[in-house]
Amino acid sequence: MSDARPLPSQLRQLLQPDWQPEATVAELPLQHFLDRGIRALVLDVDRTLLPRRGNQLPAAVADWLQRAQAEQLHLHLFSNNPSRQRIGSVARQLGVDYTTSAAKPRRGALRRVMAELAIPPAQVAIVGDRVFTDVLGGNRLGLYTVLVRPVNPQGQPCPHDRWQRLEVRLARLAGADLH
Repeated sequence: MSDARPLPSQLRQLLQPDWQPEATVAELPLQHFLDRGIRALVLDVDRTLLPRRGNQLPAAVADWLQRAQAEQLHLHLFSNNPSRQRIGSVARQLGVDYTTSAAKPRRGALRRVMAELAIPPAQVAIVGDRVFTDVLGGNRLGLYTVLVRPVNPQGQPCPHDRWQRLEVRLARLAGADLH
C-alpha cells in the first residue's frame, strides 16, 4: 500500500530553494542565471516585483526586468493574485505574458506556462518571495527555484516581513537549510 504523503527527505527537498541570495529580485546578478543555462524566468509579482500596496514597479525592479529582457531571458509573470488589472498592468508595461489566480503550489497553471514556453524545466527559473508557494511549486516541476527578499516601494528589502520569516521557520522545521 502506497502512502501519498511525502517522506521527510522529500519534503525537505521540496521546500529547499536552489538559491537563496538574501536579496531582492532587483539585486540578483543576471549572469548567475545565464551561467546556469536559464532561458526563462517565471516571476512572482506581489512582494517580489511590486510592494504590498503599490501598483508601480520600483525603479530598481523595472531596470532589472529591462536588463533581463535585453539578455534575451523570456519573462512570464505568475501570480496567485486574482486581479487581472493589477498583474496585467505590470505585464503590459513590460510586454510579457502573465498568469493570475495561479493557485501555487499546485502544478496545473505552471504546467500550462511550461508548455507555452516549450523550454526544458532545467532552463527555467521561478523567482519569488514565498517558500510554500513559489519554491514548493517550482520544485514540484523541477525548475530552478530562487527565494528572494520581499521588496518595499523603494525596491529595497522589506525590513519586517512576518510571512517570509514564518515560512522559513516552518521549512527549517521540515529540514530545509534556509537562512
